Amino acid sequence: MSKGKLFILAGPSGAGKATLVHALLAADAKVQLSISFTTRAPREGEQNGREYHFVSREEFLAMAGRGEFLEHAEVHGNLYGTSQKWISDAMARGQDILLEIDVQGAQQVRRIFDGAVGVFILPPSAEILEQRLRNRGTDSEEAIVKRLANAREEIAHVGEFDYVIVNEHIDEAVRDIIGVVRAERLRFLAQAERHNALIASLQG
Repeated sequence: MSKGKLFILAGPSGAGKATLVHALLAADAKVQLSISFTTRAPREGEQNGREYHFVSREEFLAMAGRGEFLEHAEVHGNLYGTSQKWISDAMARGQDILLEIDVQGAQQVRRIFDGAVGVFILPPSAEILEQRLRNRGTDSEEAIVKRLANAREEIAHVGEFDYVIVNEHIDEAVRDIIGVVRAERLRFLAQAERHNALIASLQG
């Protein structure tokens, strides 16, 4: 069985990552979302075990102390982490995994999974990014200012990623991310492993 791929999706808050994640998962049943652990409180409509595993700060720190996280970071005052065992087991079964994390986390993951594919989502402009954050209606003015400052810091790392998608028109951005996943599956090494017998028979 060929090993699954790990796709890392990052980008500033307000770039539209969540929308693209949902669209990709709906379009491609071979991709599974890695569900992170977090100490932040659930937002309205979120369920434990679906969007995140919601845990206390004490429980999170205990898990980190036991080395259970592939990566973990503090973002906007909350802790986020990814289960290393779950990802390794899923990939060994041939499952492609999608990991939506921040730039700090992406750097940590790529040190462990050097074959991970990085995709960075950009907003079409700084003005539209701010507008999207304000339209959410969930953050205070102080939180919005902080998110915009963090966005500039995250975007400074865009060059560390393999693919960049500008999320201006959502339909086009969805086609782009689906295209990235399909293209990665068609790389020679992946196809040689998957279709070894076919290639050998055709070579005579």
